[in-house]
Amino acid sequence: MSVEFFAKAHELRSAGAPFATAVVVRAEKPTSGKPGDRAIVTIDGEMFGWVGGSCAQPTVVREALRALADGQTRLVRLSPDPGSSPLPPGVVEVPMTCFSGGTLDIFIEPQRPVPALLVVGDLPVARALVRLGKAMGYEVVVVDPDERAPAGADATVHQLSEIPAHVGPLTFAVVATHGEYDEAALKEILATSAAYVGLVASRKRGEQVLGSLASEGVEAADRARVRYPAGLDIKAADGDEIALSILAEIVQVRRTMGEVDWGGAPEAEPETAIDPICHMTVRVQGAAHTHVHDGRTYYFCCAGCRARFAEAPEKYLLAG
Repeated sequence: MSVEFFAKAHELRSAGAPFATAVVVRAEKPTSGKPGDRAIVTIDGEMFGWVGGSCAQPTVVREALRALADGQTRLVRLSPDPGSSPLPPGVVEVPMTCFSGGTLDIFIEPQRPVPALLVVGDLPVARALVRLGKAMGYEVVVVDPDERAPAGADATVHQLSEIPAHVGPLTFAVVATHGEYDEAALKEILATSAAYVGLVASRKRGEQVLGSLASEGVEAADRARVRYPAGLDIKAADGDEIALSILAEIVQVRRTMGEVDWGGAPEAEPETAIDPICHMTVRVQGAAHTHVHDGRTYYFCCAGCRARFAEAPEKYLLAG
C-alpha cells in the first residue's frame, strides 16, 4: 500500500496536478480502517488507497476537495454518535453512516503544485530571474528559441508554441527578449491561465507591443493582463535589481490572488444515496452496486447489501 501511495503521489506531483492525502491517525473498533492506512484524492474526486472502505470514502473525498479549494489541512473525525463528547481543538466531526459503528480520525492535507516561474529570453535580467526564482523555491522554466538559455532552470523550451504546455494557474511568466519576439511570446502566454504576465520593456515600448497585439486580434481583457514595465518601482538600475523588483511583484500577486481555480474540481457536492440495507451514504457517480426496482435505481455499499435487497425489496422499503 505504501509503495503504491508514494508512487501515485510522485506521479501526480511530477505532472503538476494538485491532490490531497488522507491518513488514518486514530481508530476505535469496530472499523475496517487502521492507523497508518492512507489514500490519495485527486482534483476530480477519485480516490487511490484505503482509509476505511465505503463507509469513510464519500466523506474523505468531500473533505479532501474542500481542502484543495481552501488550501487548509483538517483533522476529520467519523463518529457513529457525533456531538456526544467534547472535541479537541481543530477536529471536524461528521457522522459515520455504517451500522457497524466505530470511530476514525483522518488527517487530510492538500498537496498543491509548487509555483512556477516561466522566463522568456536571454537578457541579464532573465538570467538573474532564473537564479532568484530557484533560490525562492519556484520551478523555473526557461524559453529561448535561440538556444542561449540561462543555466540552472528546471526545464528549457526552445519553441514558443510549447509555452502553453508549461503554464498552469500558479505560473508567473516574464518576457525579457529585448524586442526580439515579445509579441509572439505574449500571444502564447495570454492564451493560458498564467497568474502573472510581465514584460521587461519601457512604458513606450510596452504600449507599442500591446498595440501590435491588438492588431493581431488579442482581446483587450487579455492585453490588460500584461504588466509593463514588469516589477515594482524600487528605482532598480541593473539586471539583478530589475529581477528583484519583478520577483517582488510576483510575490505580491501570489499572496493576494485568492483561491486558485485548478479546474476539474466539482462545483457542487457529489450526489449521494442511502443504502436501504445498512443505511450507509453511497456516492451515486461510479457506484459499483446498484439494483433497479419499480423503475427506480437503488445504490448499495457492497454486493452483499445489493443481493439482500434484490431478494425482497418490499421488506426493506417498508422498513425504511
